[in-house]
Amino acid sequence: MPPNTETTANANPVDGAAALRRFLPYLWPADRPALRARVAIALLLVVLSKAVTLALPFAYKGAIDRMAPGLEAGVSLVVALVVAYVGARFAGTLFDNLRNAIFERVGQDAARRLTVEVFAHLHKLSLRYHLERRTGALTRVIERGSKSIDTMLYFLLFNIAPTIFELVAVCAIFLIKFGWPLVAATVVMVIVYITFTQRMTEWRIELRRQWTKDDSEATQKAVDSLLNYETVKYFGAEAVEERRYGESVSRLVDTTTKVETSLAWMNIGQAFVTNLMMLAAMVYSVWGWSAGRFSIGDVVLVNTFLAQLFRPLDFLGMVYREIRQGLIDMEAMFNLVDTPQEVTDAPDAPALIPLGGAVRFEHVDFAYDPERQILHDVDLEVPAGHTLAVVGPSGAGKSTLSRLLFRFYDVTGGRILIDGQDIRSVSQTSLRASIGIVPQDTVLFNDTIGYNIAYGRDGATQAEVEAAARGAAIHDFIVSLPDGYETKVGERGLKLSGGEKQRVAIARTLLKNPPLLILDEATSALDSRTESDIQATLEAVSARRTTIIIAHRLSTVVQADEIVVLEAGRIVERGNHGLLMARGGAYAEMWNRQAAEREEAMAAE
Repeated sequence: MPPNTETTANANPVDGAAALRRFLPYLWPADRPALRARVAIALLLVVLSKAVTLALPFAYKGAIDRMAPGLEAGVSLVVALVVAYVGARFAGTLFDNLRNAIFERVGQDAARRLTVEVFAHLHKLSLRYHLERRTGALTRVIERGSKSIDTMLYFLLFNIAPTIFELVAVCAIFLIKFGWPLVAATVVMVIVYITFTQRMTEWRIELRRQWTKDDSEATQKAVDSLLNYETVKYFGAEAVEERRYGESVSRLVDTTTKVETSLAWMNIGQAFVTNLMMLAAMVYSVWGWSAGRFSIGDVVLVNTFLAQLFRPLDFLGMVYREIRQGLIDMEAMFNLVDTPQEVTDAPDAPALIPLGGAVRFEHVDFAYDPERQILHDVDLEVPAGHTLAVVGPSGAGKSTLSRLLFRFYDVTGGRILIDGQDIRSVSQTSLRASIGIVPQDTVLFNDTIGYNIAYGRDGATQAEVEAAARGAAIHDFIVSLPDGYETKVGERGLKLSGGEKQRVAIARTLLKNPPLLILDEATSALDSRTESDIQATLEAVSARRTTIIIAHRLSTVVQADEIVVLEAGRIVERGNHGLLMARGGAYAEMWNRQAAEREEAMAAE
């Protein structure tokens, strides 16, 4: 879907015509001739259905006129007309349902393409965007937006256009058979009805906007609360969560009541307009019959035509409301599509060519916000196959280095090189394919253990998955489970222990087999025994790979080729463990403090 440069992500309403212009490619996809054929056949069935519908009243009129006194001998013709009338009614239903069956593929395909495009675009947006958004609200936007396109396709093709066609045809028939007064009454009825519906709908749109906001808020609070189930339990905050969710639902109930009440008033007004106009038309036709200008069949003809016209007009009110609501839902989705990418590939960016995994941070500056700079002139180098450890207090900027290396953000000064190639000049896909990470907080998909390990490389065989699990020393544990590799890990992997999740993360990275490895506080959340086991596995995994270890516990980095100490985003010390201890600076102070804490902990046991 082409981005609309005139409507960036904001809270302003989308212009209806502009939204429809962006919507039309889904109705008539240029690259799908089979879908175009379905649309054409569906439109042909619409025409046939309306032609049959317009013929129905004439068959009914003919039957009534032939039932006048003195025409009893023509009963066979009356029967034939009745049969034709019933057959036409069935044909109309048949054509409508065939149309729906043929068109269904078009609507579903349009919804699929829109949803996939938005989903893909969301994955292209920066980490900053996702940190500032709530997942529950995003999923609701996608859900409502994808449904709206199917609704709008259906209503535009099969309700608005056919109703306009039928209105024009009925007015032409009335003009020819009954004169301009009946045409005038019909036109006035339609104008008043449409004006009333439009005004009421615009009022209801504002109510609907508030309902959408309240619905999203209630959903996101429920999702956030359930995702953080353990945190809620830790702090005994069930009552707090219930109160917050209850307040949101109460607001949703109030706005829902207003929306439904306004709908009732609009339906009452529409019924008043249509029945008033039908009264005028019927009085006119009855007057014509009493004056001998119209037959009884003509009176029935007028009544049948108006009844048929009122049905789609009554439906037209709902159609208009749905289209306007669809525009609101599509507005939110288009705003997602129009959100610009913060990190983009250069035009025709080549793939990164890994030659060993040498990394160079060259006078790197970075700030998440202009007012708060995180890194200041960071200059360091990791030769291919070597291990660099980055240590320092919390907030020093250690994890920011890994995010910059993955290019979740672009540096604000300096540059980052891998094997001499500026990471901003190569494609993001190839860059991230060359880097593996074992993060501090391993979040797993709510799927099987096998799926989570295989996520490391698309298309990996079961044998390769098991080999990676053996390398991470978790294969024996997995096969001991009743379901083996088909064991479900639960939401965010909560059915596994911290050490088990870390080993799954290691196995996933082993399967990816990247030349560059990042260990970001990979053992900080584990107990000492599990940490020791995991550390041994990590040392085996990092052998012969360029490795960057981001750590708080200094005991995990003593074997690193070089250790860099960060404080407030600046490098204050560098060297190996022995050299830094001999200097007695910041690193030695941190080491001694942690050693004292370990001794106190052991004494407390």
